[in-house]
Amino acid sequence: MISILADANFRGRTEELMLKGILVIASAALLTVSLGFADQNSKIVIPVNKTAANDGKQMYTNYCAPCHGTDGKGGGPAASALKTQPSDLTLLRRNNNGRFPDTHVVTILQFGTEVSAHGSATMPVWGPILGTMNPSSPQDKQLRISNLTRYLESIQER
Repeated sequence: MISILADANFRGRTEELMLKGILVIASAALLTVSLGFADQNSKIVIPVNKTAANDGKQMYTNYCAPCHGTDGKGGGPAASALKTQPSDLTLLRRNNNGRFPDTHVVTILQFGTEVSAHGSATMPVWGPILGTMNPSSPQDKQLRISNLTRYLESIQER
């Protein structure tokens, strides 16, 4: 009689432990799936319309202002959706000992940055995107990056 009760008690605890394990696994799976969907909803899409290669201001307005704002201070309409506030692009000269860091800006536009505002990279890597706007002219990408860099230099605080 005692052995039957002990066996029933053991089986009951085993089932309870199995159910708890299943519950933990199901909860972890649900959390993983919900985080995946939450991350998908927070992606920012900036339409890439072809702009004039010689108009840095137009390129800035179309590609940079959604995050950095029309004034370059980091308060664009998409800024609130980012994990890290976009840089104040009007302070690049001040933050570089009074000299505009043109080589650094060109490198960021060409290859991107390491800061993780969007989860992986802070901003689109514009070099390849700008290079596809006029594939018949390899110089077009460099012209675009150069003119965008010159525009950023023109908005620096004095």
